[in-house]
Amino acid sequence: MVNDGFENILMTLNFIKEDESVPKNIRSKINETICCLNENKDFSLKINKALQDLDEISNDPNLPIYTRVEILNMVGVLGGYQ
Repeated sequence: MVNDGFENILMTLNFIKEDESVPKNIRSKINETICCLNENKDFSLKINKALQDLDEISNDPNLPIYTRVEILNMVGVLGGYQ
């Protein structure tokens, strides 16, 4: 169950990373977040780092509204893993 939610988050992040309507700096930060989540380190450390990254991204004024909603949804799901 946890794995399914985590896989959905990675899929959504990859979708955002490939979306040309999302500014390049945000796609770059999303890519860093994906790399962090795929690292072989403590799960709680990965979640905390991803939450920090996503919080920073969600506050970017250039972020499209629909992408902000997706990111905030992921923050909610990741917050449940803490």
